[in-house]
Amino acid sequence: MELYELTIHEASILLRKREISSLELTRALLDRIAAIDDQVKAYITVTPDTAMAQAREADDRRSAGEENPLLGIPLAIKDIICTKGITTTCGSKMLHNFVPPYDATVMRHLYEAGMVLLGKTNLDEFAMGSSTENSAFFPTHNPWDLTRVPGGSSGGSAAAVAAQEAPGALGTDTGGSVRQPAALCGMVGLKPTYGRVSRYGLVAFASSLDQVGTLTKDALDAALLLNVIARHDPLDSTSVEVPTPDYTASLNQGVQGLRIGIPREYFSAGIQPEVEVAVREAIRTLESLGAVTQEVSLPHTEYALPTYYLIAPAEASSNLARYDGVKYGYAYPDAADIWDLYRKTRQHGFGSEVKRRIMLGTYALSAGYYDAYYLKAQKVRTLIKKDFDAAFESCDVLIAPTSPSVAFRIGEKVADPLQMYLSDIFTLSLNLAGLCGVSIPCGFEQGLPVGLQIIGKPFDEAGILRVAHTYQQATDWHKRHPTFPEQ
Repeated sequence: MELYELTIHEASILLRKREISSLELTRALLDRIAAIDDQVKAYITVTPDTAMAQAREADDRRSAGEENPLLGIPLAIKDIICTKGITTTCGSKMLHNFVPPYDATVMRHLYEAGMVLLGKTNLDEFAMGSSTENSAFFPTHNPWDLTRVPGGSSGGSAAAVAAQEAPGALGTDTGGSVRQPAALCGMVGLKPTYGRVSRYGLVAFASSLDQVGTLTKDALDAALLLNVIARHDPLDSTSVEVPTPDYTASLNQGVQGLRIGIPREYFSAGIQPEVEVAVREAIRTLESLGAVTQEVSLPHTEYALPTYYLIAPAEASSNLARYDGVKYGYAYPDAADIWDLYRKTRQHGFGSEVKRRIMLGTYALSAGYYDAYYLKAQKVRTLIKKDFDAAFESCDVLIAPTSPSVAFRIGEKVADPLQMYLSDIFTLSLNLAGLCGVSIPCGFEQGLPVGLQIIGKPFDEAGILRVAHTYQQATDWHKRHPTFPEQ
């Protein structure tokens, strides 16, 4: 086995036994990136000098007697999370040269644990998209089929892990942006409960929906990463002060007697038949392992998409107002006056999808329309949350598809925003309700991965990871990896 093929927990064991060094592991991954990323285009910025210096420091820390599961482990970070001294572009021309003066809280926790930073991964501009085609720099390609999208907006992180250019990565999930690319790339994508992981230093898209999540090769690795990044943060007013368990402790408890709800609305017209077959087969596997299933209803599911696309753009309109060409980032060079500077900076600095959402959000918040659109959407959001509350009265977790289809071709949906938005139809309800969810691979269709979504109660990340890990002990979908021509 090549070093770049290791999972986080496999690499951690070898590091602890001194069978490999962090320097060796990091060099293997940097060589892997150099060899194939021109095909995948997962990274916007690769940081070899930083990585090697941090690897050397990690080896020194271990030599001094320190032990930590992430000590010396190289990771990739979505380029919307602030990294001190390292460019953070958000996939936008607006921030193409922005170098943050501070680290996001999740970065600080990872560095304290001994993580090595491989680089910053590509994304849809300001995390607005479902395919990573909206990046201002280049589209990312799905490692399973380079003519297809990796999903979005955390497509760079998902593709980097799938192509074995990183053993794990951080992404962000506003409406499915960790889980959907995890499904399309055959990885494990975890979206924690809103408030579980600090958002301080995460460049805001929609502040009531955004959450930092993880992309890994298996559920155990997701638990290891969550152990480090999940904690209360006084710098984030939305961070919730609740106990944080060891997420690895309950992974092996099995699913005997676990009550699984199957939402009938998630198996509707529009889902690719092969996707439904794979998901239902996964449900049967969990039943064979002792879980008890029952059908449940989430009656307001049909309103989730319009509700999301009123609330998220409204919050984006507010958050992106700061990009005016004055304080930092891109500024149009030949403006006639300050008003011309504002207009032309935003005209030329933002891509078409970001401008579309700003306009949608500004309209929804405008005088005369606030009550009719934004306020009504917030009321429907409450009804969606109540649906989940009712379902969890009789169920421990819910299970559904992650995406209605496998990865689609690059360019296939760019001209049809509604079809693109429908890619997240099964994921965005969780963000509206603030729940946790994880996508894991459960099969293949035409050589492309299918994702199974496990939905949990608020702050029950341990429960959904236990289900994911139990399923992965009985199947091998997560052990499959794409190959490249030179291999």
